[in-house]
Amino acid sequence: MSLPLDVLHDIQRHIFIYLLLIMVVISAFSVIYFTHLNRQTTSGLEVLLTERDELDIEWRNLVLEQNSLAEHSTIETKARKLLQMKRPNINSEVIINQQ
Repeated sequence: MSLPLDVLHDIQRHIFIYLLLIMVVISAFSVIYFTHLNRQTTSGLEVLLTERDELDIEWRNLVLEQNSLAEHSTIETKARKLLQMKRPNINSEVIINQQ
């Protein structure tokens, strides 16, 4: 019966040391947790930056393609080849007056 009392007295005498030990352990686990959280966040950031760069490259390619397709010569060539269109001459023009 005296062993539990001896342990209790020992804990009471060294309560400050035990509290420091518990705080050190909590601090160590906090460092581990926040380091893990930081690594996950950094990894997620790298994925998002890579995705942003890929989307930026795709956007630039689309802008170049749009500029290429919007050129007058490209439109005229497609109109002639695909739609068999040609420029009207002066004799085939019809002027309509609206009143």
